[in-house]
Amino acid sequence: MSADVAGMVIDLIFGRWRSQILFTGAHLGVFDQLSASEARPAEATAAAIGTDPTMTYRLMRALGSLGLLAEDEVRGFRLTEAGALLRADHPQSLRSMALLEEGSEHYALWKHLPAMIRDGKQNAFVREFGMMAFEYAKANPAYGDVFNQAMTSYSAGESRLVMEALATCDLSDVRAWCDVAGGYGHLLCSLLAAHPELTGIVLDLPDVVDDRDHLIAPQVGLGERCRYVAGDMFDRVPDADAYSLKHILHDWNDQECVAILANIRAAATGPRRVFIVEYIVPGPQEPHFAKLFDIHMLCWGTGRERTEAEYAQLLEAAGFRHANSWYPPGRLMGVIEGVSTP
Repeated sequence: MSADVAGMVIDLIFGRWRSQILFTGAHLGVFDQLSASEARPAEATAAAIGTDPTMTYRLMRALGSLGLLAEDEVRGFRLTEAGALLRADHPQSLRSMALLEEGSEHYALWKHLPAMIRDGKQNAFVREFGMMAFEYAKANPAYGDVFNQAMTSYSAGESRLVMEALATCDLSDVRAWCDVAGGYGHLLCSLLAAHPELTGIVLDLPDVVDDRDHLIAPQVGLGERCRYVAGDMFDRVPDADAYSLKHILHDWNDQECVAILANIRAAATGPRRVFIVEYIVPGPQEPHFAKLFDIHMLCWGTGRERTEAEYAQLLEAAGFRHANSWYPPGRLMGVIEGVSTP
């Protein structure tokens, strides 16, 4: 066995050390006390966040080993470009995502993975907390807040990928676009900005729509072209020419996905187009984030990541046909387009 192969496996074994060190730095606010331009001693950071100076130095040294901080010869630390992404005030901050994925709730899910693989019953959230993740978020606002913040922080980058994927897609027949379970409206506002002829609707649950301080459209001058509608996609969706579902169907099993898509088909007008935005599982020889995310979904709920063919089957079951698949450079995400059949 080569040293490279053994090193790769060892690196995987100790991978959680890295993510937990990162989480602790984000949780304690270490990154928020530092800048890229000026080194600061660990003792000053410890005083600012109320931690032990010796332990704080050891943590910051480890963060430096991960490339998130840079340490000088006199134990001063400054932010690297990567570490800056873990500041709360960074415009593309990933702090909330780190707090969500390495926080106590999601950390606890993974211990159930062997049992779920053994007995064929997924959803570690129910095993650990006795309820679905969305129910837990309502009962535990602290988790719900971190979840919402994490999804929002991720949305800007993902919306950019969607726009790159759809750059050559002809949308000239679309006038009204509805983003189903669209949160605060990141994706829809990106579409409206790129296509001045569009008007839009964001459908989401009342607690999201009523959170007026975080709605994107009024903040970016699109309030007159975008309205927010409170509702439940399992009940009905607003009338529109086209619909998007970003990271929605992967939350649900096949039967639930077909129910959502069938509601869209029933409400759709005009060209009746639907765009499913997900991490698409590629072929067997290709490593891809979707194959890892699929195991996270196995732990988190009833959903899964799917292949193009599997999304095509869902579309067909709901009265659509698979019309096209769109990808940005790098193919991290994909957009599966369906068109209503007669």
